[in-house]
Amino acid sequence: MDIRWDIIKEYLPFFLDGTLLTIAISLAGIFLGVLIGLFIALGRMAPNKLIRFPFLTYINCLRGTPVLVQLFIFHFAVMPAVYPDGTAVASAIVTLSLNSSAYVAEIFRAGIQSIDKGQMEASRSLGMSKVQTMRHVILPQAVRRMIPPLGNEFITLIKESSLASVIAAKELMYWGDAAVGEHYVVWEPYITVAIIYLIIVLGLSYVLQVVERKWVQI
Repeated sequence: MDIRWDIIKEYLPFFLDGTLLTIAISLAGIFLGVLIGLFIALGRMAPNKLIRFPFLTYINCLRGTPVLVQLFIFHFAVMPAVYPDGTAVASAIVTLSLNSSAYVAEIFRAGIQSIDKGQMEASRSLGMSKVQTMRHVILPQAVRRMIPPLGNEFITLIKESSLASVIAAKELMYWGDAAVGEHYVVWEPYITVAIIYLIIVLGLSYVLQVVERKWVQI
């Protein structure tokens, strides 16, 4: 099989631009997902069942439905109604952020609940409020335990960002599809895209391993 290097050379600038957009979408998705996820996690752990219910429903709905379906709903229904000038990139970021927040919320919940309850009681006995205890005692310890699963969620988000190509967000996969559509070849564009994704994921995995060795308690 002859490799069409000319196709790879022709689309390489587009692949690089798409890679940058893929990383930007993923970073925005995980950043917003962490912020929203922390709020959802705290609501999920509320002592009152009526308060917990909407947060639990949120988590179950977003974790129980495909990301592609969520992407279509937000891009073709929710975003036009809320923000008519929204772009495909904005829809992708919103969808991935909300989807990620449901998983991040469970990561936060598990991390917080893994801290011995005696630490909360000891902090309260020293005169600290519940908010102060959560901020200065519980969360710093929990975050160290949450680094590995949060890293895995970020890697998952990078791969899921490829779905944004179906709504014409010009990320990496979009340009792979464009090359296939123009030249009617499959191997060269998709293998190139796969290699770029692999490089991103392996690089991020290495960074996460370094972070884990430095910050995570064994």
